[in-house]
Amino acid sequence: MSIEQRLAELGITLPEAAAPVAAYVPAVERDGLLHISGQISFAEDGSLIKGRLGEDMDLDAGIAAARRCGIMLLAQIKAALGSLDRIERIVKLGVFVNSAPDFTDQPKVANGASELMQQVFGEPGRHARSAVGVAVLPLGVAVEVDAIVAIRR
Repeated sequence: MSIEQRLAELGITLPEAAAPVAAYVPAVERDGLLHISGQISFAEDGSLIKGRLGEDMDLDAGIAAARRCGIMLLAQIKAALGSLDRIERIVKLGVFVNSAPDFTDQPKVANGASELMQQVFGEPGRHARSAVGVAVLPLGVAVEVDAIVAIRR
């Protein structure tokens, strides 16, 4: 089964890959690895998912925001490679969570993106990960996720 078929089975439609908002490129391929720049939390309607976990957003909303970041990562990968079937393994995700000082569930928020990768790719979707709380993220979004992906040449 192709990854496109798997996405359809999961009911996931990829959005257009977001354009950079500053002086960087969305993806860099080097030595069999694709490095994807941080993707911020966009809702299905294209609006930003803003907020701070533990202040004006609850855990479930944070998990959903991280999942949306993961969906945008997939859109960026597809734009860079032409096909998600070139993915050999998700190597690492870096997850940044806009967090109130006493919020400590960043790993649970990050599961929104991590579990998506496992649903889509199976065992090759299991990856190393960082999940950190930050005081603020670009444009006031709730979550940002970047990725390193091993690809087939």
